[in-house]
Amino acid sequence: MTLPIRTTRPSILVCGSTNTDMVVKSPILPGPGETILGGTFFMFAGGKGANQAVAAARLGGKVSFVARTGDDVFSARTLAGLQSEGIDCRYITTDPLAASGVALITVDAQGENCIVVAPGANATLTVSELEKARTAVETADVILAQLEIPLPTVIELASWATASNRRLILNPAPACRLPDDLLKNVSILTPNEREAEYLTGVKVTGTAGALTAAQILFAKGVPTVIITLGKAGALLYEGREPALIPAPRVTAIDTTAAGDVFNGALAVALGENMRMTDAVKFANHAAALSVTRLGAQTSAPLRQETESFLLSNNSHVHR
Repeated sequence: MTLPIRTTRPSILVCGSTNTDMVVKSPILPGPGETILGGTFFMFAGGKGANQAVAAARLGGKVSFVARTGDDVFSARTLAGLQSEGIDCRYITTDPLAASGVALITVDAQGENCIVVAPGANATLTVSELEKARTAVETADVILAQLEIPLPTVIELASWATASNRRLILNPAPACRLPDDLLKNVSILTPNEREAEYLTGVKVTGTAGALTAAQILFAKGVPTVIITLGKAGALLYEGREPALIPAPRVTAIDTTAAGDVFNGALAVALGENMRMTDAVKFANHAAALSVTRLGAQTSAPLRQETESFLLSNNSHVHR
């Protein structure tokens, strides 16, 4: 079994956050007011936008990244890392008055995590900064955004995408209230269970709840809803019969960037014109590989290993 040979690299425009992740491994996650003696400390490049940009680049996308950093030591390290991945960084600007974003992460023995983010310069990625990348937005094969940057910037980005007939994937994380006018300009919405519950008020504890939530989001104007369900896979709903696309079984070490890898992989797959079900299958396999490794961007798999993993699971994708 072989996968088709790719002839072009899709143009992926990612607009979002970049952070430095400070991670502590711990036997369990602490409760309110609780102090736990943890284990090893790690420092990784992170931020949902940067994670998704790196994932897309490693999986074959020609990636441009719109972001904002502070004028500090973290900024230089961030830029060097992104450039080493072949990402076009010309739209990353510096805020001299703000610190670069930082995330404090605790990971337990089962690979589950809790995260607190100090946005820093991510919070100053305004529409005026986005304007510098407008041509790139209007010509990208796929646009990918999240919610670690100001909501008005995401709203404007979605408006431009619709006006330019560009496909926009919105990963609504971290969850916040989204206006219906934004949802109508989103091509694909990719919440996880908790985010879907926050957006709809529906308790998402399995496929039935996920379908109900997806139907609500579809009724608000989102043509494609993909609710990621962790090790259970992802529920795809496009107004017809839903599809539950399973994830391969792996032993999780760190789930920190699984959703980001899923979204980066989905953007590349759709940019290559894979069928939607195959694109989700491809994204599931990339995300599954990522949870077997520690870190955010460091966990993102390469294209060749993702395709090998697909084949080893007797999975095939069509273009």
